Amino acid sequence: MSDSLVIIPTYNEKENIEKIIRKIFSLPKNFHVLVIDDNSPDGTAKVVSDIQDEYNGKLFLNVREGKLGLGTAYISGFKWAIQQEYQYIFEMDADFSHNPEDLTRLYRVCADEGYDLAVGSRYINGVNVINWPMSRVLMSYYASAYVRLVTGMKIRDTTAGFKCYKREVLEAIDLDKIKFTGYAFQIEMKFTAWKMKYKIKEVSIIFTDRTQGNSKMTKGIFREAVLGVISLRLKSIFKKYKQKNKVSETDS
Repeated sequence: MSDSLVIIPTYNEKENIEKIIRKIFSLPKNFHVLVIDDNSPDGTAKVVSDIQDEYNGKLFLNVREGKLGLGTAYISGFKWAIQQEYQYIFEMDADFSHNPEDLTRLYRVCADEGYDLAVGSRYINGVNVINWPMSRVLMSYYASAYVRLVTGMKIRDTTAGFKCYKREVLEAIDLDKIKFTGYAFQIEMKFTAWKMKYKIKEVSIIFTDRTQGNSKMTKGIFREAVLGVISLRLKSIFKKYKQKNKVSETDS
């Protein structure tokens, strides 16, 4: 039994999913993997199911009925991970934009250094993004600056989707009340943990844009993030957050 579960949401990731799974299982640290597939028409789920016997008891698959969104995929994964009593729960993309070898670094920040949430950050040490056009780099970088301005969070990479949570964080957050489903979901989860005084550390990573498959970014997802931040901040003024005893901080 592993103490760590990596959750990977998928939609049409047939080209990437087997390779990313095998890479994770090749790491010295023992990780388990849960793939949550939104009924991908390209057969992503079948690729996973075909290799499950090879990784019996380590590789899990949840096929949902349709494309229900990134946020709901992670929420269902979080609930399953809590039920299975994993202590460290990871978010990760399927397309190798997140380097699997960085999973161990995020794990150590929580397991050895005592942080509650480790964030794989593209912007804590400059801009560490490969293969993005400059327009997208600027959009992402200044979107994070906008989120910091509105929310007051000190986190440099507010939309980052490569993270390690201690189980207690996800147990404390009312997951059924998390509203957003796209990139705003990533902001909302960090903001909630920050407001609850959990200790957060950003870990510098190099983000490499996908080389296979298609990006899931749309104008609607971006719009949700921009407008959602204002809604999130306004609601937080009147909302009481359950506080953790320790004082929150963001270290570089």
